[in-house]
Amino acid sequence: MRIEYLYRFPVKGLTAEALETTEVAEGGAIPWDRAFALAQGDSGFDPQAPAWLPKDNFMCLKRNAIIARLRSHFEPRSGVLTIRAPGGETVSENVLTEAGRERVGAFLVRFMGDEARGAPRFHYIPGHCFGDQKLPVVSLISLTSLRDFEARVGAQRHRRRFRANVWFSGATPWTELDWVGKEIQLGGATLRVLKRIARCPATQVNPETAERDADPVAELRRLYGHVDLGLHAQVIEGGRFAVGDAIEVLPD
Repeated sequence: MRIEYLYRFPVKGLTAEALETTEVAEGGAIPWDRAFALAQGDSGFDPQAPAWLPKDNFMCLKRNAIIARLRSHFEPRSGVLTIRAPGGETVSENVLTEAGRERVGAFLVRFMGDEARGAPRFHYIPGHCFGDQKLPVVSLISLTSLRDFEARVGAQRHRRRFRANVWFSGATPWTELDWVGKEIQLGGATLRVLKRIARCPATQVNPETAERDADPVAELRRLYGHVDLGLHAQVIEGGRFAVGDAIEVLPD
C-alpha cells in the first residue's frame, strides 16, 4: 500500500491544499490542518480557554454548503490567508495577527449572509486544532474503497467530498475498516487507528458547484449497511511521510 494524495485543510470547511510531504509530531495533526475556524456567534467558544466543540458551532459544509464556492490558500511562511469569492471579491490578510483575522472574519460573514449566526469570530490559537474529533488526528481513506463505492452507486463521488488528509492505494476494498485498534506505519511516522469515520451531511455538497446533489450517507447505508468511509488515526510516534511512501499495518 502507498500514499497517493496528501492534503491539509488550513481553514475548517474551506479549500484542501495538496502536499508532497509533511512531518507530524506525537499527538499532533498535520501542521496547519484545521488551524483556523470561524466560530459562530452562538457557539460559546472561548479563545482564552479553547475546548473542542462539535462542527455545527463553526462555519462548516454540514451547515453552510455555500462556502464550497470559496477558494482559499494559506502561506505559512508569511501567515497570509487569501480567500476568493466566485464574483471576484478577495481578502488577503496575515491571519497570525488579530487585525488580519478580524478582516477575514468580516469577509466570511458578509459572504455567508443569513447563515452567519450572531457575531462570528475568526480564530487561530497556537496548538489548538479545530478538527471534528476531540483529539488531533490524521484522516485516511482507501482509494479502492472509494472506487468500489462509486462503482456500486454508478456515479462519481469526488474525493474532495470526504476531506481526508491521506488517500492510499493497494488495499482490498473495505479491509481498512478492520484496522481499528491497530498501529500503522506511514512513511517515518507511526499511528494508531482510533475509529472509523462515520460520514455526515457535509458529503452531500458537491465541491465544484456547492450544490447538495448526492447523499453518500444514505448510499453507504443502503449499499453496505453502515455509513463509514475512512479512518481517524492518532500519531503515536512522530515522523515524516510523503506521497509515494508505503503504508503498512504493523503486527499486533
